[in-house]
Amino acid sequence: MIAVTKLLKLTPKHAARKAANTLDLAERAFRAGDMGFWPWIQAYCAAFRSMDYLADELKALMRGLAAGPAPATAAEGARLANALRRGLEAYGGVSPADWDFMEPLGLGISASGKRVFPGVRAYLEDLRSPFNVGSIFRSADAFGVSELLLSGFVPDPSHPRAERSALGATAVVPWRRAGLEALQEARDELGADAVFALELRGEPIADFDFPERGVAVLGSEELGVSPEALALCGRRVSIPMLGAKGSLNVGVAFGVLAYAWGAALADRGVGPAASSTPFRV
Repeated sequence: MIAVTKLLKLTPKHAARKAANTLDLAERAFRAGDMGFWPWIQAYCAAFRSMDYLADELKALMRGLAAGPAPATAAEGARLANALRRGLEAYGGVSPADWDFMEPLGLGISASGKRVFPGVRAYLEDLRSPFNVGSIFRSADAFGVSELLLSGFVPDPSHPRAERSALGATAVVPWRRAGLEALQEARDELGADAVFALELRGEPIADFDFPERGVAVLGSEELGVSPEALALCGRRVSIPMLGAKGSLNVGVAFGVLAYAWGAALADRGVGPAASSTPFRV
């Protein structure tokens, strides 16, 4: 933590960034139920509330907090610290690109109640972005995917950027390394139509007959699913696009697919089952 007297000796943007760092600690403490940072927040509000360079809305909030009572709950304190921090970061030039990599207030990862569709799996072929890998793990956990298969070129889920976007999901979604032989094995066991690619020029996702057990194949961000993997897929499924761009980030596309697959199974009376997968943390 940095003292207010020292803050006021810094250049305005430098001071805003330093104060935002302490407010980050304050928000995390509030999330954990610790109200001890409130005096620091009031001191910062008193120091910054008259600074002409801040947005009017932020200065108004600071004026109200500088002499006001402590928040009634830790959740309220976390929201106030977040609002102050983001306002100061915006002025200080801090990029908001990483704002999504914190668990939403009131939510946390818990083994209790986790359910999966036992036959729903996905194969990640040569994805290169750790952020996308983490995002896919997070969606897989949310929508009951039972297992992820990763080809050799996919970044390890323990990569810091994968863990950051996964928000803990890499610890609770089963995964393993696998080559294209895994798709051949699934095809031999379940039938050709049970192995399908999420690719262009496929059947619209709203009309697609999802299997109760199968493997969805996701291709690389740049090249899509390889010809070798496509040859092992009995079908293709596509997400129709209405915009000019005509494509989605692979992590977003997988989230759409995973939700649609689970919803289709639920409509057929195939419900998710309790997961027996232990935490790996």
